[in-house]
Amino acid sequence: MTQFFSEAASAEAVNARIGENADERLREVMSALVRHLHAFAKEVQLTQPEWETAIDFLTTAGQLCSAERQEFILLSDTLGFSMLVDAINNRRPRAATENTVFGPFHVAGAPEREMGACITADGRGEPCLFEGRVLDLEGRPVEGARIDVWSDNADGYYDVQQPGVQPKWNNRGVFTTGADGAYRFVGIKPVSYPIPHDGPVGKMLASLGRHPYRPAHMHFLITAPGFQKVVTHTFVGDDPYLQSDAVFGVKASLVAPYERIADGVTPWRSTFDFVLMPLALNA
Repeated sequence: MTQFFSEAASAEAVNARIGENADERLREVMSALVRHLHAFAKEVQLTQPEWETAIDFLTTAGQLCSAERQEFILLSDTLGFSMLVDAINNRRPRAATENTVFGPFHVAGAPEREMGACITADGRGEPCLFEGRVLDLEGRPVEGARIDVWSDNADGYYDVQQPGVQPKWNNRGVFTTGADGAYRFVGIKPVSYPIPHDGPVGKMLASLGRHPYRPAHMHFLITAPGFQKVVTHTFVGDDPYLQSDAVFGVKASLVAPYERIADGVTPWRSTFDFVLMPLALNA
């Protein structure tokens, strides 16, 4: 029997049009999306002007997207959706290091550096020694772990945001662990910074009484044969934005010690061990 459209059975009418040969996973996802989208409109009694404002918002977001900027990822991040998808896809034992958002500022091909090298090329910021170990769930060192790291500079900008101002590969590097699983490099104590907020997402945050800031953090992308990839940050423990990260990326286990060193090579040190989960447990 033909299913005609009505307010009461709107989602059912739309989902009845899905063809018999549609991919089963696509059918499952799209059917659920339609059900929840229609339920949302009914719950809030969405008005026509509100819907037109939403269309304008999405249109502007799309027009702002480019190779350097992805406004829709920013929207996903600020709604906590990116973190939710990440959490669903990276469930781990309590002992394993938690994931967090990848962020838009990673650049493939960063220089491979000698263990202990400095990644800061502009000579600015407060030098900080980052050190620790990469371990498995049993506490054994992981040899051959590749640690890709990146952070903002002393002004809160990544090098790709300031081409020609910052040196290329500033505050970036890749290190590989030896038999002891240890890593060690010098960067700067990162600073908090705002996400891009000159577009529709920024206007949305302002309308909701939210700020655009991320707490200070160092990025880590860790891969090793036989282990699940870890995409994470370590956060500066006294940052004022820890409780209100604009993209909800903070997890308690990722708040790292940043200690002042009176007589060290650097004025700051941050020690953090990463624990990897075997791929077999993710099967």
